Amino acid sequence: MPVIAEGVEFDTIAREWRCKWSADNDKASLVAAQKAINEVLAQVKGVDGVKSVQRVVCGGCLDFKIIVSLPAEKYEAWSEGGHEPETAFIDKLKAIDGISQVETQTYTLMPL
Repeated sequence: MPVIAEGVEFDTIAREWRCKWSADNDKASLVAAQKAINEVLAQVKGVDGVKSVQRVVCGGCLDFKIIVSLPAEKYEAWSEGGHEPETAFIDKLKAIDGISQVETQTYTLMPL
């Protein structure tokens, strides 16, 4: 099992795709962001080793996040391939009116 530091082990690596959406126009940007992930969801779930694909939406801070989790030993191959379909999804988000602060982040997960 990979170790970051003594006592800090992990078994999962996750890639997060996130943005802020606007409540304007009856939350049209949130609806469009959901449609964008729906368009690539089968491809995301088809990534070798995917453990889970989760969506986080916060109505207070207007976050929209997609978290793709893989076993640590499977992550490197997906990373070397550019986290596909990340580019297509991020481009879709950036093209939506009312979407801002489009970002990605990689982190580890471990049940305690």
